[in-house]
Amino acid sequence: MSFNQDDFDLLRKIEKNPRISQRELAGDLGFSLGKINYCLKALKEKGLIKAENFKQNKNKINYLYILTPKGIAQKTKLTVNFMKRKMKEYEELKKEIDNQKK
Repeated sequence: MSFNQDDFDLLRKIEKNPRISQRELAGDLGFSLGKINYCLKALKEKGLIKAENFKQNKNKINYLYILTPKGIAQKTKLTVNFMKRKMKEYEELKKEIDNQKK
């Protein structure tokens, strides 16, 4: 299974706000609605999220997106990898700045 920055960003948004609409996700992430739909479908197929209709909502097209235990584990792994990349970038920039001072 491959994962990318889009998956990570989407999992983070869903975890913060499970009732977020596809339109809101698209706006927040700068994606088209088609891309959001495609990404959500892929995350569902990977078993990382579940989508449920709001039970008491008259508008049945609204969904509640829930990270599955597998989704939570994958988001955690992606977060750790993200932090490792940023720390490596920081160390490289710090070395570059230190070398320029000499």
